[in-house]
Amino acid sequence: MKMRDTPELQPNWKLDQVVGELRAIRRDWRESCARNHECGGRELPAPGPVREIMNALRGALFPMRLGPPDLRQESEDFYVAHTLDSALHALHQQVLLELQYTSRIQGNETEQNFAALAFNIVRTFAAALPRVRSMLDTDVRAAYNGDPAARSVDEILLCYPGACAMIHHRIAHQLYKLSVPMIARIISEIAHSETGIDIHPGASIGSGFFVDHGTGVVIGETAIIGSRVRLYQAVTLGAKRFTQGEDGALEKGQPRHPILEDEVVVYAGATLLGRITIGAKSSIGGNVWLTRSVPPGSIITQANSQHELH
Repeated sequence: MKMRDTPELQPNWKLDQVVGELRAIRRDWRESCARNHECGGRELPAPGPVREIMNALRGALFPMRLGPPDLRQESEDFYVAHTLDSALHALHQQVLLELQYTSRIQGNETEQNFAALAFNIVRTFAAALPRVRSMLDTDVRAAYNGDPAARSVDEILLCYPGACAMIHHRIAHQLYKLSVPMIARIISEIAHSETGIDIHPGASIGSGFFVDHGTGVVIGETAIIGSRVRLYQAVTLGAKRFTQGEDGALEKGQPRHPILEDEVVVYAGATLLGRITIGAKSSIGGNVWLTRSVPPGSIITQANSQHELH
């Protein structure tokens, strides 16, 4: 039996209505942003170019491990120079976009030489790269010394999420200090998506920092971490509360995250909230919830923490 031919369906998505409604929503959003100085137009830094810059900087900092697989030591300096030159030119363009964007958001109509300012920022950043590499060496060494499962420092660089997160953070922190926080935040979020470790670029972290395993670690913007500190997975260094201004808006930039002094260890699942100080060489046990300062040499477990709360 022959099947009767059916006419081909012509889908009708009613796109005119959908497009019109989306246009109205965009218009309302932009008008709201303009009133509150919350957005600054179309041109701004982009994750794609920043990711390429980060890949280049990783290779330039660790050429024989994170650079191209066919690189030889005799051409190492040439590779580093060429890679840095390209990456810094690309970074200059992204910094220029952020400076112009920030100026528009702030309603600053004065004429400024943004290209020259961007050049000075990137040149200062470039000068800091040897110091960044030295700090990262201490982080890699801390990971190797702190993990009995590690077979070599090369394994740390190639495999450990904590090392990846710290390469991004050390670079992002330099840019954050140079007043390009959006680029810095993009860099930190690249690492967050790759490793599960969320470190705000504003956080200040001393030498020899080791995040073991790392998934779920959160370190807030105003956290201050000393030297030779070790954190395990799912540790939170967060804010206890957010201060609001008279208009009800959150006050930004206030110190609200913990201070960890030298040689502190925080075990898996611990949550430390507010501007508290954890004294040097203290040990914070797994799953502890802590909102008070503790003196140097403290050992805080779930049991004694809950006992003191009662």
